[in-house]
Amino acid sequence: MTRQRPPRGSERGERGDRERGARYVYGVNPVLESLRAHAERMERLYITEGQLSSRAAAEILSRAREAGIRVERVPRERLASLAEGGVHQGVVAELRGFDYVDLPELLEAVEASGRPPLLVVLDGVQDPHNFGAIIRSAHALGAQGVIIAKDRAVPVTGVVAKASAGAVEYCPIARVVNLSRALEELKEAGVWIAAADPHSDQPLWSARLDGPLALVVGAEGAGVREGVLKHCDFRLRIPMLGQVGSMNASVSGAILLYEAARQRSLRPGS
Repeated sequence: MTRQRPPRGSERGERGDRERGARYVYGVNPVLESLRAHAERMERLYITEGQLSSRAAAEILSRAREAGIRVERVPRERLASLAEGGVHQGVVAELRGFDYVDLPELLEAVEASGRPPLLVVLDGVQDPHNFGAIIRSAHALGAQGVIIAKDRAVPVTGVVAKASAGAVEYCPIARVVNLSRALEELKEAGVWIAAADPHSDQPLWSARLDGPLALVVGAEGAGVREGVLKHCDFRLRIPMLGQVGSMNASVSGAILLYEAARQRSLRPGS
């Protein structure tokens, strides 16, 4: 991959880290997506009679039986405890720790896809609902992966999986020790780096986002840290008409991704 000219308006190795211990995924869609995508990672399935719809129960139990997964029928209180109070809809799955990818592996997969890189980099996002929603948008809008830091960031949890509506099972996630260094590695691989910055003079609509691109989104309130911004090629502001001066991380990420997807759909041959 080679870096092309800057957007208009701005002149693998071993498997990555693995979370140790079990994690719990709950809710019909997240559990079904886990079964469809990675049934081999599921250790056990817990269900409560009478809460699952017959259609959902039929597919979940059929797939669990085919994969040889142990199914336990437990009281509603046990599911509530496993889901830590989340809306479990009558089913909780116990999975092995989440498999993160390393950055070189992610870049190899991106290159093999034959499509221009589109990645999301999260700086300090610690809210699991925001993280899950960003994964969902990234997968839906054509991003090939999400990159997070090991520190100052929420890992993949059951809440994240639930908020992603199961997209976490299909969207590769890389964890890196140093986010700034990871951005430099992306540049070396030919990827341009664009950061969401409400203080930028450049509106989102003026930038070319149809080439090799990584979108950096910061935590709600704090935004992208200045030390990380220094490693970005350009900064983009999302124009807003209302009185509120900012959006939460997942909404900002979705808007940036949608504009990138829109521009890519207009490319010849798309």
